[in-house]
Amino acid sequence: MKIRLILSFLLLATCSIAYGQEKQSEKSQKHHTMATEKGLIKVSIMYPYAEGKTFNMEYYETKHMPMVAGFLGSNLVKYTIEKGLSGGAPDQALPFMAIGIFYVKSLSDYRAALAPHLDAIRADFVNYTNTIPSIFVSEVVK
Repeated sequence: MKIRLILSFLLLATCSIAYGQEKQSEKSQKHHTMATEKGLIKVSIMYPYAEGKTFNMEYYETKHMPMVAGFLGSNLVKYTIEKGLSGGAPDQALPFMAIGIFYVKSLSDYRAALAPHLDAIRADFVNYTNTIPSIFVSEVVK
């Protein structure tokens, strides 16, 4: 009985230590990720919501964005995809159906990498949307 109690205590202590180390590692990684984003170029492709406009998120996530990301090569740090849920206020209309974001090291390299593929990228739009996106280019400052 005593041995079971001691083993249970050791198991609990080991789990607690491992959990604490995991949380510390997550905190460190989050800080590292945030720190490395400063100075990156952020290209936001925003698909506005309007009556009659459609967006195929599955196609965008599995086909379109990976295709474009592949053109960017080592200049690409990461990309994200956001699905619009609502406007800022409860009764406010949804401003965007989706936003695709590329984080890259160089804007000129981004443009050079995509230039030969612009026709293919635009031709793919019909496979997932019937709206024209707005593009916003910015620099991450924090």
